[in-house]
Amino acid sequence: MTTADIRETASEPVVSAPFFLRGELVEGGAARHRSRDLGVTFATPAIDLNKAVHPRTEVPPLLNVPLAEIIDFLVATGDRLRDPNNPFVQDCIDRMTSTHVLPRAVLQAQVTGAAYYLDKRLLETVVEQNFPDPRALDEWIPKRDFTGRKSFVRAFAPRLVHVLPGNSPGTAVKSIAQGALVKAVNLFKMSSSDPFTTVAILRTMADIDPDHAVVQSMSAVYWRGGDDTVERALYRPQYFDKIVAWGGGDAIDNVIKYLGPGFQLVSFDPKTSISMVGREAFESDESLDTAAELAASDVMVLNQEACVASRFVFVEAGADEVDRFAQRLHARIVAKAAASGDARPLDGELRDQVDMLTMLDEFRVFGRTDGTGLVIRSDEPVDFHPINKISNVVRVDSLDDAMRYVNVATQTVGFYPFDRMSDYRDRLASGGAQRIVHLGEAGPSTIGNPHDAMYPLHRFVHWMAHEDGVEER
Repeated sequence: MTTADIRETASEPVVSAPFFLRGELVEGGAARHRSRDLGVTFATPAIDLNKAVHPRTEVPPLLNVPLAEIIDFLVATGDRLRDPNNPFVQDCIDRMTSTHVLPRAVLQAQVTGAAYYLDKRLLETVVEQNFPDPRALDEWIPKRDFTGRKSFVRAFAPRLVHVLPGNSPGTAVKSIAQGALVKAVNLFKMSSSDPFTTVAILRTMADIDPDHAVVQSMSAVYWRGGDDTVERALYRPQYFDKIVAWGGGDAIDNVIKYLGPGFQLVSFDPKTSISMVGREAFESDESLDTAAELAASDVMVLNQEACVASRFVFVEAGADEVDRFAQRLHARIVAKAAASGDARPLDGELRDQVDMLTMLDEFRVFGRTDGTGLVIRSDEPVDFHPINKISNVVRVDSLDDAMRYVNVATQTVGFYPFDRMSDYRDRLASGGAQRIVHLGEAGPSTIGNPHDAMYPLHRFVHWMAHEDGVEER
């Protein structure tokens, strides 16, 4: 395995990031890397490729474990993760604060809050929504077509590589749960921003029962994305069926070149979420305050690090009205940013772009580039990606005009007023959007609903058919 190209001084702190391989914690400092956002050095063991791969000659450990038992184990894990005295979670947070851009309180809330995904009714609902007949996860389901031909079908346990994102530590909880629900053999590639959370969850599971089939089905490691030495060895159909990739364009590009027959991609591509605010918001000061508060809530999901966080707010209004909205939105973003304790200044390139807009007549900027919150009002969307508590308010004569900015990269659309949503949902879907919600509700979602326009668990499994001849009549 190659290591990141870094230079280290004697005084530079080095954070240790252990691996977890099929029930075993692996520690060491053979490789050094840099975290994506902060450039902090962290050390990992060398990857034991043989240990990271589960032989195809052996059936997956979870294959014949009843789904109900798996769910019970996940629920027990959730209870342990929410325990404030869980030493693995606290150790994870201690380490992650040095590599992640989000402040400690936000990280703590994300990790422990994500554990609520490990709820019995929630997990059962996810399975039921993803599979017309969930029994296919536990057994071979008999079928007979109208010609009399008999068969059995099973949602067979897949072999998955998960490329995890760095923006949301909570994604690790969800990914582990989903991998367990489909009884997969799972290899998690952690991100450089968070090479800790996944291991903390798996250590918690091993503390409950180190020999449990869920634990034996899970491995978590880190390598630098694009490292051919590792990826050329692992990304092969003789080892894995599918790669489940989260993250930006580079992460997806690293994977695509290895795809082929027997090795498929399930991609949670980079997405941009938006808000649409109708003229009804200006009917009174109360309704304008309501719309601004709801829009700010969507902007500040995970301090605007999440894909569901709004970047652009299209407002159906005149020039004077839209500035009133932008001013109130700015005040609420500033308040939410202060409450979160996150006051990261904008990076240099983004700051320069915003500063340039302040000199142009067609833009108006509310706030400063100090990380406390910023709103840019314009008649066209800005040509950069708003992040770190920046909202671009785009004035339109009609919400119909906003439709030309909707595309396949548009994930969530927060909409106000709510009674106009049904007028736009078909057009939003036609444009490529994947989700429309009440403004202010971009974060929570209906349990079991499609994610990024698909039912993920249904795509994860290896659908196997056993044809059993024709029944004589």
